[in-house]
Amino acid sequence: MAPREEKTMNIMEYALGQDQLDKIEQILLTDLIASGVHCVLLIDFAGNIIAQGDNGRSRIDVYSLAALSAANFGAVEAMAKIVGQEEFALLFHKGETGSLYFSKVNDELLIISVFGKEIVLGLLRMKVADAILKIQQIWKSS
Repeated sequence: MAPREEKTMNIMEYALGQDQLDKIEQILLTDLIASGVHCVLLIDFAGNIIAQGDNGRSRIDVYSLAALSAANFGAVEAMAKIVGQEEFALLFHKGETGSLYFSKVNDELLIISVFGKEIVLGLLRMKVADAILKIQQIWKSS
């Protein structure tokens, strides 16, 4: 029996140029941070940070958040399959003063937005959806 081939992703395999990364970070800043999001991360499903932005006041350990977010999303994806769903494309965790919103960009990427009470979830969902469309266009061109 032949060994099973596993697909592993490495940040270098993405082949994004600096210009593309700059465009993605600009989208995160203008579409999400400017709308009131405290911190936003674009990560892969291994927890590697591809791009990020923050409001300058955020004191979040982004590396731990990225790793835990990838694991959290993976666990929820497994739960989706248990209940007969292909996936749950977004997650929302509400806290007293801060919340997290996770949204799948494609089969390789996830956006995590950290925000407070000053932004309405409906507005955030629209802003994230717009940002995702723009990022997907850049991703396809890589």
